[in-house]
Amino acid sequence: MTPKQVLEMAKENEAKVVDIRFLDFPGVWQHFTVPICELDESSFEDGFGFDGSSIRGWQPIHASDMLVIPDPATTKMDPFFEVPTLVLIGDIADPLTREPYSRDPRYIAKKAELYLKGSGIGDTVYIGPEAEFFIFDDVRFESSTNRAFYEIDSIEGIWNTGKEESPNLGYKPRHKQGYFPVPPTDKFQDLRTDMLLTLEKLGIDVECQHHEVATAGQAEIDMRFKPLLQMGDQLMWFKYVLKNVAQEDNRTVTFMPKPLFEDNGTGMHIHISIWKDGEPIFAGDQYAGVSQEALYGIGGILKHCRALCAFTNPTTNSYKRLVPGFEAPVNLAYSSRNRSAAIRIPMYSAAPKAKRLEFRTPDPSCNGYLAFSAILMAVLDGIENRIDPGEPLDKDIYSLPPEELANIPSAPGSLEEALAALKEDHAFLLKGDVFTQDVIDTWIEYKTENEVNPIKLRPHPHEFFLYFDI
Repeated sequence: MTPKQVLEMAKENEAKVVDIRFLDFPGVWQHFTVPICELDESSFEDGFGFDGSSIRGWQPIHASDMLVIPDPATTKMDPFFEVPTLVLIGDIADPLTREPYSRDPRYIAKKAELYLKGSGIGDTVYIGPEAEFFIFDDVRFESSTNRAFYEIDSIEGIWNTGKEESPNLGYKPRHKQGYFPVPPTDKFQDLRTDMLLTLEKLGIDVECQHHEVATAGQAEIDMRFKPLLQMGDQLMWFKYVLKNVAQEDNRTVTFMPKPLFEDNGTGMHIHISIWKDGEPIFAGDQYAGVSQEALYGIGGILKHCRALCAFTNPTTNSYKRLVPGFEAPVNLAYSSRNRSAAIRIPMYSAAPKAKRLEFRTPDPSCNGYLAFSAILMAVLDGIENRIDPGEPLDKDIYSLPPEELANIPSAPGSLEEALAALKEDHAFLLKGDVFTQDVIDTWIEYKTENEVNPIKLRPHPHEFFLYFDI
């Protein structure tokens, strides 16, 4: 879409205002709104100014002026605002040099796609995330000097079988038995379909929606695969739509990886495939019908997985899900069909175009632009350096004897471990200036100071249960 076409679309939809959106460093959408009269064709070159020092992980106050330059290809009408609102996602630039801002996650995604093309390995990378989430009816939490708690509730929660609901009609999914039940056990069929249809109205292709394994409203909606940058944009719309549709129903959605004790956490399996001249390079005659390039790509992910987790599993809560011996794939192995492996080769179809890798460790708390770009860079590093992934593991990893399991490397056990791994292993991310050293250092510093250390300093409520009487 050209700037002229954007203005025509605004006129056709009687847009009164324009909402400009961009991503902060951790991965949350930011926005401001201007009257429609402020948007003309020059806006797509001149941009709009804002204070970069107020955005997490960005500029110091003495160099705070920044520009956001709208990308006409991202134009959509907001489905929730009362006033007709045109939405544009923007790229960040320095107002003096006009250079793209190195910490802008969208710019990093663009550079990753350019690096792929320059490598000669392929010209397009497709990303398909399977983002899980929880739908809750109520959430309360507090963390202060002398008080810390959280309490969540759901009409589906198995803990409510004895609650006086006037009347309580039962039909609540048991722990780990929430996969695919029909209503009335599944209480959120219509709500998820509303989410799906809203996404489709925005031009986002959806493959399916369903209840997930956990009790209390765990769900999944799968978007059809798209090129990396486009999927980064779509993931932001995805989270925005789901939260707002839920709120309209007086409910709330969270992408927090592990909000419930003793039930499945929330993951985001990421499918990746590389194409060249319209042909999939991951299809071949090797193991599970993949190519040698695909196996090298697996080798790259397995080699760099511990560092990748700093971007794909970027919260302290992520590692409440990534616990050895439970449901999440923490053991760094690959397999076909085997969902206990960190990397799976889906076998639903033998068609060459369906051949892809499924990286199962990530979760939806991530900044999609950064996570997708880092995974691509690991895959390319594997192909460029012919990294052997070893033999596949076609057995239930969780049932292996300890002596055999000890030979399988594991994902990090904490965000602090993942950040330490990133500090030691990030040269593959710096290729082509996709990630800069400043981005790596700032990410580690931000996460350490704002998330790792604050969690370390606070007593946990369960510690009172364990230790108060010692």
